[in-house]
Amino acid sequence: MVAGEASGDLLGSHLMAALKARRTGLRFSGIGGPKMIAEGLESLYPIEQLSVRGYAEVLGQYRAITEMRRRLARRLLEERPALYVGIDSSDFNLELERQLKDAGIPTVQYVSPSIWAWRGWRVRRIARSVTHLLALFPFEPALYEKAGVAVTYVGHPLADLIPLASDRAQARAQLRLPATARIVALLPGSRRSELQYMGEIFVRAARRLSEQLPEAHFVCPTASRDTREQFEAVLRSAGAADLPLTLLYGHSHEALAAADVALVASGTATLETALIKTPMVIAYRQSPLTWALMRRMIYLPYIGLPNILAGEAFVPEYIQNRATPEALAGALAALLQDPIAQQHQIERFRAIHATLRQNTAQKAADAVLGVLDGARA
Repeated sequence: MVAGEASGDLLGSHLMAALKARRTGLRFSGIGGPKMIAEGLESLYPIEQLSVRGYAEVLGQYRAITEMRRRLARRLLEERPALYVGIDSSDFNLELERQLKDAGIPTVQYVSPSIWAWRGWRVRRIARSVTHLLALFPFEPALYEKAGVAVTYVGHPLADLIPLASDRAQARAQLRLPATARIVALLPGSRRSELQYMGEIFVRAARRLSEQLPEAHFVCPTASRDTREQFEAVLRSAGAADLPLTLLYGHSHEALAAADVALVASGTATLETALIKTPMVIAYRQSPLTWALMRRMIYLPYIGLPNILAGEAFVPEYIQNRATPEALAGALAALLQDPIAQQHQIERFRAIHATLRQNTAQKAADAVLGVLDGARA
C-alpha cells in the first residue's frame, strides 16, 4: 500500500482496519503516514517525501521521487506481494502499478485520478495500470466502464466520519473560542508549497476583513509543527501579529464546526468544509509555471469539489490572480452578511453528504478482498 499525503493516510488506515476485521493474517507494507503505521503498516519511506503538490514544485523533487519509486518497484517485484493498493497520488502510483500488473501482481487504485477535470486522455494509462479502481464520487464509474476498467463506487470516507450535523456552540467551547464572535476559519493548505502561495494572501484578507468587521475572530488549524511555524512567520512578515486569531495544531473539523464561514484552499479541505456544513469561499494560487500548465489542461469551469459534485458554481471561487486579499475579504464579508446565501450552500452540502455517505471503508475492503481472492483462484 502506498499513500502520498495526509488524506491518503486517512483513507489507507480506514481500509486497513476494515480489511483486518474481515481477514486474519494480512500483512501490510509500503509507504504511509502515522495513521497507517498505527494500523500496522511497515512504512519503507517517510510519507513526507511524496507530499509535494504542483508541477513546478514536483520538478524540484523529481529525481528523488523517481529514485524512490525505482527502488520500491525493484523490492516489490522481488517480494511479489499478493496485492498492491495505490492510494491517491496517481502520478507516483500509476507507473508503479503498471510495472507490477505487467509482472502479474494485481493492483488496485484507491481514488480515481481527476480525469473528469483533466480530460480523458489518462484513461488508457489507468486501464493499463490497474486491475480494479475504487471511485469516491458517483459520476466516476461511468467514465471507466466505457474504457473497460473494473470499478467500484465506494463513496467518500469523510462522509462516514463527519456527522450529519455539528454543534457549533460545543465546538467553540472545546476550542475556547468567543461564543458570540463572528468566527472565520482559515484553511490555506496543509503543505508548505500551498502556504508559500496562499498563506500571506489569507492573512492579509483576514486583516482587511477584521478592519471591516471588528467583531470577527479567526481560527486556523495547521497540519503539522512545520506548517504552524511557517504560518506564524507569515503573520509576522505581514504585520498581522495582533490579528484576533486562534492558531491550532490539528482540530480542523472542530475549527470548521465552530466557524460561521470559512476561507478554504481548493482541495480535500473544501469537501471537509462542505460535509461539516460551513459556508465557504474557495481560493487557489500556485506558482505561475504550474498555473500556466494547468490552464492548458483543465476544462471544468470550476475547481472546488463541492461545485464539481453539484455541477454548478454555488460556492464562490477565486483563482490565481483573482485571489487577492481585497477580493477574498469582500467575498467573506458578503457571505457573513447574507444568511440566504449561507443557507443555500448548507442545503447543497446536505445533499452532497447524503450521496457520499456509503460506508466506504467496508465497501472498499470488500472490493479489495474480491480482487485478492480472484487473483488466487
